[in-house]
Formats: sequence, C-alpha cells, structure tokens
Amino acid sequence: MKTTPFLASALAVFATVGAFAQSVDEIVDKHIAALGGADKLKGVKTLVMEQSISVQGMDIPSKTTLVLGKASRSESTVMGNSMIQVVDGSSGWMVRPAMMGGTGDPEDMPADQLKQQMGQLDVFPLLGYKEKGTQLELVGKEKVDGKDVYHLKVTGKDGQPYDEYIDATTYMVSKIKRSMNGQVGEIVLSDYKETDGIKFPKTMEMEAGQMGTLTFTTEKVTVNGNVDEAIFKKPAK
Repeated sequence: MKTTPFLASALAVFATVGAFAQSVDEIVDKHIAALGGADKLKGVKTLVMEQSISVQGMDIPSKTTLVLGKASRSESTVMGNSMIQVVDGSSGWMVRPAMMGGTGDPEDMPADQLKQQMGQLDVFPLLGYKEKGTQLELVGKEKVDGKDVYHLKVTGKDGQPYDEYIDATTYMVSKIKRSMNGQVGEIVLSDYKETDGIKFPKTMEMEAGQMGTLTFTTEKVTVNGNVDEAIFKKPAK
C-alpha cells in the first residue's frame, strides 16, 4: 500500500498520542507504587492526621479526621478558640470564633469553600483516575527547586483543573498549584514518612498572603482507626 503524505502525517499523530498517553500512565503507575502500591492505597478507609500549623510565630495544634470519599473534619485551636470545618457528603458546616469573623456557633459552609473542601476527600487522586472521570495532561518535564519534575494538569469530574508536580526521581508529589479563594495558591510537600506501608508528606508549606507562610507538620497518622461518624453531624446552636 502506498503511504500518502496525509496518511503518514496521521500515523505520526496517532503514534505521538499513544506514546504521550503511555508516558502519563507510566508516571502515575510509578507514583502509586512509590506511595505504597495500589492494593495498599485502596485498603485505606479512614485517616486521622495530627498536625501542628506554624504561622506568624504561633504553633497551632490541628487534627483532621477523614472517611475517604465521604466525610472530613478539621479542628484546630487558636488562643483557646476552636475552629472547625466539616464536610459530610454534599453538605458542609464550620465554626469560626469572633476573632475570625464568626460567632462561635455552627454555620453553613459557603458553596465555593465547600467545593474546595470536597476535593480533599480523595487523598490519593491519581489512584484509578480514569474510573473517577479524571483527565490528565502531561505538560512537560520542568525544574522545581533544582529538581526534575513531571508537570501534570489534573482535571477532575467537577471540571476544576489544578497542577501537580511529581518528582522525577522519587515519584512523590513535590508541589500542587490550584485556585484557592479566587487566587492561585501553591502547596509544597516534602519529607515523606511511612505509616503502615504508605508514605505521607510530613511537611507542607503554603503561602497565605498577608499571613505569610503556613507550615503544616504532621506529627502522627493513623490509618483505618475507628471513627465515630457522629462527629461530622452539624450540632444545634
């Protein structure tokens, strides 16, 4: 069969697309393996993370409880005042002290904040990404802090894109860039530690505008511990 210029060009395009798709899946497969493996990650049903948040010279204790894909509760204490953020299914509520513009009573979470919080119910977003309806685009290989990384554009089924940067040597996520409260924010992840055969970042840093840099240090991770789901229910005022 004679190969026409058009056919040759078409075949080249298909070959390029196929290699591109394969390289994305190779990166994802190595990333999942580096975290602990697909079987290990699929077995995670609940997580409890105890952290310290450092900001403007203060260390704020924080605890996040997750039922993966279903509910989350984050609670921290600032100068004796509790701050709570809860997502339960498709609804959310929070408690803000007066010093943060709240009343100290439970209130409904704003829709944009709820949407952002719901995205965090999936702790391993690239695990089974095709089944989740997530689209991945390999933007290219870049440098972050002098290290080679793979830049992936991730678009979930909600249509909200964000960027993940995966270290080309360790295959751990080193940075996430996404829209936060109408602005593009960056989260830098480092110092991964293993708990029950799964690696979690011990340190996360995020720029917070006038507040400066927020540093989250994970002190303890509990995998598949017992969680009383009553903690996700909005209490009466």
